[in-house]
Amino acid sequence: SGVLAGIYALAGAWYANQVVSTPYYPGGLRLHYDLVTDALYKLLLTAALVLISSLATGFILSQRKAKKLGLTIWNNASRKLLLDLGIPLLAGGAFLLLLVWRGNYELIASACLVFYGLALVNGSHSTFREIYYLGICEIVLGLLLLLTAGNALLFWSLGFGVLHIVYGLFMYYRYDR
Repeated sequence: SGVLAGIYALAGAWYANQVVSTPYYPGGLRLHYDLVTDALYKLLLTAALVLISSLATGFILSQRKAKKLGLTIWNNASRKLLLDLGIPLLAGGAFLLLLVWRGNYELIASACLVFYGLALVNGSHSTFREIYYLGICEIVLGLLLLLTAGNALLFWSLGFGVLHIVYGLFMYYRYDR
């Protein structure tokens, strides 16, 4: 599921790059304010689709593995994990929506990475220890992004795409092979 989530994120980043790179005049000026609003809606929809696809894939594959092992996916450990992940993710989601509402678009990609990383670090107490290290890497990428201008899609692709693919392959070879 980590590999597929990474692939979804890279596909979303590719599409987002298409959205943000097309509505400019050669001088770098936006064609019209409506295109900026249209681009924002497309980016938000793309992010939501990547998130929903990743969560659905993770759930389906986890359900399939649990069934194969004769286990149930909904138990005390999964409820604790959901709570541990949910609090930072919901706080981060609210923070991101407020950034969008206030027009602070330059902070969105960084905040996505940082809050997601915090959720993983918090959730690592209820699941595999390796998630802790993935979370730390996400946080570091989010903070590094704040130091660089104009690299949001690159860092977002690294964090949600490449790191998930590497993590997914590592976990597969370590536990599922």
